[in-house]
Amino acid sequence: MHFRTVAFTVAIVTGLSVALPAAAPVAAAEPIALTLKDNKFEPTRIQVPAGQIFTLLIRNTDASPTHFDSRDLRIEKVIRGKSDGLISVRPLQPGEYHFTGVSNKKTAKGVIVAK
Repeated sequence: MHFRTVAFTVAIVTGLSVALPAAAPVAAAEPIALTLKDNKFEPTRIQVPAGQIFTLLIRNTDASPTHFDSRDLRIEKVIRGKSDGLISVRPLQPGEYHFTGVSNKKTAKGVIVAK
């Protein structure tokens, strides 16, 4: 192979690798439902794919508002009684991420597991 051909091939391959952006995380199609009933979250354990954006749909069936809090996820959201709230969650590294309902920390708790 001639030097020019090799240099041209390297230039094209290098140019393509620079021109192609890194794949952006894709959001899951459907929100993941999380229900608060009688001061307890159901389910208490949620598994999500690591590295993908996802949305939590939190249904507060209790009459009083809840304060969804996760220091692990750096998310806080107040959800009024008898209403729903949506939370978009950034792509997560593999691991466990705990959450609570601040007004009922002993009963309203759970974990999101990213694999």
